[in-house]
Amino acid sequence: MSIWKTENSVDELQLFARNTLIDHLGIKITEIGSDYISASMPVDCRTHQPMGLLHGGASVVLAETLGSVAAQLAAEPDQSCVGLEINANHLSGISTGTVYGTASPVHIGRSTQVWDIRIVDEKGKGICISRLTVAVLAKSPNFR
Repeated sequence: MSIWKTENSVDELQLFARNTLIDHLGIKITEIGSDYISASMPVDCRTHQPMGLLHGGASVVLAETLGSVAAQLAAEPDQSCVGLEINANHLSGISTGTVYGTASPVHIGRSTQVWDIRIVDEKGKGICISRLTVAVLAKSPNFR
């Protein structure tokens, strides 16, 4: 049984992200499971820090993207989700290739949601573990 209250395809989500930071960093939603969502992000000049490693902030962008998209899909259609807090533990460095993130729910409530996001490299080695807390609000006319 799926936890999603809004059904979107991977292609629809990617189109929604056009001309945003998500698009600029090359983040691609790759899979929507019954209780998780996954994406990839290249490790290249867009996501490097000056020493040539994946920037920790880029990992956090991937984590917040996954958690926020998942939260919105798990919310009622007349609700909007906004980030309250995110934390990240950077486990290992990477300088080339692709990283993969997966968001899974810890808590889906009426007013808050908490998401666990795991980011790994191409071999499955842990790069970053993050937790995102979002507020669930009545949809504002300012949100798309």
